[in-house]
Amino acid sequence: MATVSRLTDHRKRGRIFFSRRELDQLLQLYSRQVARGEWRDYAIDHGDELAAFSVFRHSADSPLYTIVKTAPGSSRNGDYALLHRRSRLASGHALVDVLARLQRKLGLAASWGAYF
Repeated sequence: MATVSRLTDHRKRGRIFFSRRELDQLLQLYSRQVARGEWRDYAIDHGDELAAFSVFRHSADSPLYTIVKTAPGSSRNGDYALLHRRSRLASGHALVDVLARLQRKLGLAASWGAYF
């Protein structure tokens, strides 16, 4: 027997997304790594609890790094996290902190331009 439900009950409420400024920061780093020949692909996932930006060395591989954004205040470690495979490398309340940690790990220069 079929169940009738309202569409408003299933609409995307409380979903987490990256802002335009955050995407600019993420794609700036991504493009630098593509130019260096290190990264070849990326994926963006959005869900009810988090948004994730993953980078890949090869399209068929598992993500090399993933930057996760959670709902504000939902994690005591911060709203952003940097993951490498299955381990957490860094977390913080600002994306710039997490990206700075990744930048150091990748051995990139310290200047990030006007976004930081």
